[in-house]
Amino acid sequence: MKNLKTLAIFLLAAAVLSSCGGLNKMVKEADQVSYQVTPEVLEMHGGEVDVTVNVNYPAKYFNKKAVVTLTPVLKYEGGEKELEPLVLQGEDVTANNKPISFDNGGKASVANTFEYEDEMMRSELHFNIVAAIKDKTADLGVVKLADGIIVTPQMVIKDPKVLTFKDNYQQIVPKAFEADIKYIINRADVRRSEMGKDEITKLNDVIKKTDENERLELKGLEISAYASPDGELDLNTKLADKRQKTAEKYLAGQLKKSEVEVADELLSLLSTPEDWDGFKKALEESDIQDKEMILRVLSMHSDPVVREQEIRNLSAAFEVIAEEILPQLRRSKFTVSMEHIGWSDDELKDLWANNPDTLVLEELLYTATLIEDKETMAAIYKKSTVVAPKCVRTHNNMGAILFKMGKLEEAEAAFTTAKGLKDHDIVNNNLGAIALKKGEIEAAKEAFTASLGAGPKVNYNLGIVNIIEGDYGAAVNYFGSEPSFNAALAMYLKGDDEGAWRTAANLEQESPYRYYLLAVIAANQDKPEVAYENLKLAVENCKDPQMMKDHAKKNLEFAKLFNEAAFIAIVE
Repeated sequence: MKNLKTLAIFLLAAAVLSSCGGLNKMVKEADQVSYQVTPEVLEMHGGEVDVTVNVNYPAKYFNKKAVVTLTPVLKYEGGEKELEPLVLQGEDVTANNKPISFDNGGKASVANTFEYEDEMMRSELHFNIVAAIKDKTADLGVVKLADGIIVTPQMVIKDPKVLTFKDNYQQIVPKAFEADIKYIINRADVRRSEMGKDEITKLNDVIKKTDENERLELKGLEISAYASPDGELDLNTKLADKRQKTAEKYLAGQLKKSEVEVADELLSLLSTPEDWDGFKKALEESDIQDKEMILRVLSMHSDPVVREQEIRNLSAAFEVIAEEILPQLRRSKFTVSMEHIGWSDDELKDLWANNPDTLVLEELLYTATLIEDKETMAAIYKKSTVVAPKCVRTHNNMGAILFKMGKLEEAEAAFTTAKGLKDHDIVNNNLGAIALKKGEIEAAKEAFTASLGAGPKVNYNLGIVNIIEGDYGAAVNYFGSEPSFNAALAMYLKGDDEGAWRTAANLEQESPYRYYLLAVIAANQDKPEVAYENLKLAVENCKDPQMMKDHAKKNLEFAKLFNEAAFIAIVE
């Protein structure tokens, strides 16, 4: 019995010594373990950072009884973030962790995704590694895995395009007035009863006003005389000519009475012996029972004599035609063509300054486009909402200028009012722009996607959203061939350095962010001198040079340049 107790104590002591020795060996040989981080430099995309760490253990290292916990920790100024650990076990451990062979070694990996915070830009990713055998633990050390996070997608400029409705203002508006004189069958004299008709009286007034009003310009005065298509062609030809002459004589008398002179080149005279076109139109507009049959006869025969005979063969219908249709065709038609000359651009601006109440809706909407001062534009659009409170264009356009002025709350209220009046792609796009500015990315994306019919500016807005979400290929497609800073950024993020450089370098608008992006691209292409040149311009043209310097100091896109004297001279 005594021997058995002695043996048990010996075995227990041997196990403890073996355990301690196993941990000590793992501590001593910890530098034989290798680690690989993907990506080698962490990157932020879509507001998140993805990182995968692969661990490779050599043969004869991983104790069969050990459990090793590798905890990724991101350390940065002011805090740290502990990520999901990787727990591994030796062959003899019965837990549910991934086993590693003692004889052959083995590989394992852990993937993590975490939300990016601005403080993390300059940071370090470490593994805190602890090994345990039963109740004994040993610190296997802290392994540095990566330096900092590249946050180039944050350079996206959130400058969504807002859309406005077009005005319907026309400075020159064509106008026309028509009046008819009717004749008795086979007659060409202008009857007194026709002269006194309201439309003829109005004709005389229109001609007189066109002469008197400096904003009305006479463009043409036409007399078209007709005969109905019944009867002999020779007779109708002579009859149409006579009606033309009597109508011309009547008009000449009215012009003389009104003391109006019409240039010869503005007067045109036409005569139509048989008005088949007028006949067809009048028939189509009538409720004559057999009109479809008669219209088919017209379409089947081009010879006017045959046409007339075929229609006369429909005796019952012809009686109605003779009574209702043909009298309308025995006429002379006066057509006055004129142009109304509206306010010029200078006149509209003067009226807004001195007599705004005289301007109507379309004039207001157009006048706003002539003004550069945003406060004045906002005032004009505000006036338009008073003139036409139920017009979606007035509220939307006022919202657009308020948006450009940075008055987002007022702009949103205007867009919301516009949407209440009409659910339109233009308005929905603009509400999406508000959402994007407020950081409501999903709401912005939904609004833009629903507004694609409004044109290429909506595509631009969706390109911004796709950069934010990390889908750079989609962003490039949405930006299309139209050059912009964001388009260049999307190309760079997608991996098209050359396309990004060409686009950014050829932008007409000078911007510190343009220079900064060019510096980033040059650094990535191992062109340090070009990077220095553009980074210096970025700092010099920035309203807050220190902000630009501080960002460059932490930007891992410039990691290879951090210790270079030229770089230090720019950022210090």
